[in-house]
Formats: sequence, C-alpha cells, structure tokens
Amino acid sequence: MSRPNDPFLRGQLAIAALFLSLGFQYATWAARIPALKSDLDLSAGEVGVLLMAAGVGSAVTFPAVAYLMRRLGSRRLALLSQLGLALALLGLAAAPNYPVALLVMCADGVLVGCLNVAMNAQGAALETRHGRNTMAKLHATFSAGSLLAALLASGMTAATGSVTAHFGVAVVLLAALNVTARTGLLDEDAPAKEVPAEETPAGTAAGPEPARRRLTLPSRLTLWMCCAMVFGTVAEGAMNDWSALYLEDVAKASAELAPLGIAVVSGMMVVARVFADGWRDRWGDGRVVLLGSAVAGTGLAVALVSGGVAPALAGFACMGLGIAAVTPCVYAAAARQGSDALTLVAAMGTTGLLAGPPLIGFVASASNLSWGMGAVAACAVAVALCSTRIRWTPAPAAQEEQEEQEKTATA
Repeated sequence: MSRPNDPFLRGQLAIAALFLSLGFQYATWAARIPALKSDLDLSAGEVGVLLMAAGVGSAVTFPAVAYLMRRLGSRRLALLSQLGLALALLGLAAAPNYPVALLVMCADGVLVGCLNVAMNAQGAALETRHGRNTMAKLHATFSAGSLLAALLASGMTAATGSVTAHFGVAVVLLAALNVTARTGLLDEDAPAKEVPAEETPAGTAAGPEPARRRLTLPSRLTLWMCCAMVFGTVAEGAMNDWSALYLEDVAKASAELAPLGIAVVSGMMVVARVFADGWRDRWGDGRVVLLGSAVAGTGLAVALVSGGVAPALAGFACMGLGIAAVTPCVYAAAARQGSDALTLVAAMGTTGLLAGPPLIGFVASASNLSWGMGAVAACAVAVALCSTRIRWTPAPAAQEEQEEQEKTATA
C-alpha cells in the first residue's frame, strides 16, 4: 500500500490505525464474554468483577502513564501499548482460571489507559501542527473498530467455538494495524498551552509545562474537563450496554428489534463524528459540546417519559448524535494544557467508559431500568453544565473575524 504524500493525511491514517485498534480490541473480548463465562465456569457476579477489573486497571494508571508519556513520548508509548493489548487477548484466551483472567483484565485496563492517552496526544499534535481539526474523525474510527470486531466475532462464532482461534485472528489484524501506525506517527507531541495564573494551582508557577517535572495538583480547568469526560463516557458506555435491554424489558420490543438500540446509538455516533470536525471549524468546540450534550440529555429524557419503542429509538438517536463529539473535543482541550492534564482526563474517560455500565446497573437494581436510563440522561445534562466552565479554543472562523477586527482597529 502506497503512503499518502500529504503529511497530514499520512499522520491521520497512522493515528486512525491506533483508534481502530483500541475499539477493535475492546469489542473483541467483550463479544466473547459469554464464551469466557462458560469456559471459566463463572457466575454473573464474577463476570461483573471481571469487567470491573479493566476499569480498576485503567483508573490506577494515571501516575504511571504521566511518567511514561514524559519518558517515552506518545509515539513509542502508543506502539508498545497497542502490541501489549494484542498480547492481552492471547493471555485472556489462555487463562486457565478466574484469578489469572482477573490479572489479564487488570493489565488490559492499564494498557488501554496508556494507548488512550498516547493516541489522543498524537491526534492533538496533528491538529496543532497542521491547523486542521481531525479529532472527531479519529474517534469515529474507534467506533468503526468496534463494529469490525462485532462482525468478526459473529463470523468466527459461526465458524468455530474456539476463543483462541478467534483471538488469534484478531491479533494478526492488530499486528497489521501496528505496522500501519508506524508509517506516519508524529515524533513530537503538541506543546502545552500557557496556563493563565488564575487557572494554576497554588504553589505552582504559571506558564508552559516543562518537559520534565514532577506531577502537580490539577488546575480547576482540568478538573472541569475530568468531570465532563466522566459524565460523557458514562453516558456513552451505558447506552451501548443497556439500550437493548431497555427496549426489550421496558419498551416491550420484540427480540428481533431489541438489538436496534445499539445499532442506532453506534450508527449515529459514527455519523456525528464524521461530520463533527466541520462543526468544530464552524461553531467551535465549546458550542458543539454544549448543544450536543443538551440535545442528548433532553432527547433521551423525553423518550423515557413518552414510553414505547419508536420514542425510545428516537431518544437513542439523539443520545448518539449529541454525545459523540464530547470526548474528541474534551481530549483536544486537555491536550492543549499538557501531558499531565491529558493523562488525567483520559484516565477519567476510560474509567467512566468501563465503570459506567455497572454503575447504571446498580441504579437499575435499586429502582428499575427506566431510572437507570434516566441517570444516563442526567449525565448528558451534566456534561452541558461542565462545558460552561471550560475555556475552549474559538472556532477558526471566529478567530479570523477577530483578527480582521484587530487589523481594522489598528489601521
């Protein structure tokens, strides 16, 4: 395959391979949970703990990933963690018992945290170097990777019941993606944006982030980004895991229609992320996040109150459309504050994505699934509120208009 001549397209293709890898790897093992449950003779509770192990591994990676980002840089960390995730699939397939599977899943969470930070740092660096938005399209390839993994899982399950054979094929594909990524990843990360004095924690100096320093307390700006990221990823993860069950148990959809919930959410997210970079250019990241999350929360809430299959699908479509651009925009904003801010925000995002579905399950168990989905809608509204506290980069069109006004005033 020939390499694109355009440096931006070459970098975009390489970084997209990382995003595709993460979505593909995550959905690959998730699709075989029933087989793993049977092979290891697990109870439903043990499966829940197994899923939480990945979230725990991701949550505790923040200090280590921050150090590795400064030590290795995003390029090397991304390639190493992507290969590690491929090996994690083999380890999970070969796990002889439950304790070993728990260790593998915990390691998987650590590697997910590493790759998540590194690939988003690469995406932010590409945007900074070329002055072009691409983060939303990169996140769309994550969703595409999940879809590809689901199709492969369906085909492999029909052909053979062997988890080892399935994961072996997946590892070959991940290795090919690693080779693709090597051809165009950036050698340098985006420089940290200068942090205003009022945004700097007490006891630290304002200014750009030094290349090597000890971790400091996160600024208020970073904490608001963490909140937006957690609420956004909880909503995103919960919709993927609970939409089908809501349709079947609450909306009383048929077994044939129930899977449409996941399809509607995922499909709208892919479409929105394909077009979201254009929306960012036109309206700016802040407006895209505020309006999108408001549409997501309001649309789902109206659907829950209305009841029925058709309103539910319409509400799921609103959620997928509105929540899709949240994580790309917040990652881009965090990357402009430096690697430590990006690492913390990414750790919170991965934790929310993995821990969100079980948390919504706890709400549903304490009340019912309608209240659980109501909590998802509330999370989307919380994103909108958090977005008003984040300092977003103006849209390019607005920047150009401001520059013209300044030139006119100077003349």
